[in-house]
Amino acid sequence: MVLVKEKRLLGVGILGCGPIAQFAHLESVQKGRNVTLAAVCDRDEGLAQRFGAFYDAATIYADYDKMLANPAVEAVIIATSDAFHVPAARKALAAGKHVLCEKPIGIAIEEVEELAQVVNRTGRKLQVGHMLRFDPGIQAAHEFVHSEMGEMLALKAWYCDSTHRYTMTDAIQPLPRLGAAALKPSGNPKADLRRYNMLAHGSHLVDLARWLGGPILAVQARVRERFGAQCFFIDVEFENGVLGHLDLTVAVRGDWHEGFQIYGQNGSVAAKTLNPWYYKSSEVDIFRECTGATTRVLGADGHFYRRQLESFADVVLKGAPMSGASIIDGAASMRAMAAILRSAESDKPVTLSQVVGAV
Repeated sequence: MVLVKEKRLLGVGILGCGPIAQFAHLESVQKGRNVTLAAVCDRDEGLAQRFGAFYDAATIYADYDKMLANPAVEAVIIATSDAFHVPAARKALAAGKHVLCEKPIGIAIEEVEELAQVVNRTGRKLQVGHMLRFDPGIQAAHEFVHSEMGEMLALKAWYCDSTHRYTMTDAIQPLPRLGAAALKPSGNPKADLRRYNMLAHGSHLVDLARWLGGPILAVQARVRERFGAQCFFIDVEFENGVLGHLDLTVAVRGDWHEGFQIYGQNGSVAAKTLNPWYYKSSEVDIFRECTGATTRVLGADGHFYRRQLESFADVVLKGAPMSGASIIDGAASMRAMAAILRSAESDKPVTLSQVVGAV
């Protein structure tokens, strides 16, 4: 099928040409119906030149400030390490650009809440890159939950990485190019492995739970670490009284294991989510009590990153409602992740409103 671009395209600049940009964002801009690649930027000029040329970027930069000064760049995709998300977003907003930022939005509650103030003050749009919200199967579940299911009783969700994930994904992804001059955070992000796993993997689980189940009031978490694996079992109290349980395990000895179950008044949902790099919609079974039948959406278009970007561009260009994660969602997820870590340390329940500081 030939790609057809719309007449009005959002000029996008990508900050960072590392693996996540190579695997997700560069192709998304190339294929997106309402976006064009106005610029790429990476401190490693070789990376910027290689991928800027390959994806036909209008301009290539090694200096972020210079890219932000380009009027053709209307929005920025921030595809850097977590520690640089908030500073890069603040700069972009100050320059009048809209922002689509990789998850997690930051590494500390205070910096994210300060960023929310900048978003409000500038009036620019900021969306956090929780691409599971653009999985067609999960979107079908969300629609059922909020329109047909009635009162929710309970939600269970799990994100279990696999020891074999890279064996499988290396078979379908190109070899990532790494730059010697690429910007890296000080210290080793994996030195605190609990924190690293919570930010890298738990951010998906927490945002999905919030999107489907509603705001989280409190958590109680237990963690076990054995044979190099780490497992969080998290009891969740949602503000609406729904019972929740989250399982974050890195890494299981077996296949990738991600999904959720929801029990409601007029039906239920059972979902199996595949490794995202397969670009295949979650297998979501929706049972309706009124018919006694289960249905499943095929969700043939499973390029979540492209769908995410197109939705973001519609927000900017057409004033469409934001269906992705907002800065408020990002801040709430940060607070939830911090509460989970505090609870795991203390072996006691933690209310989210009590939490301050870094994750």
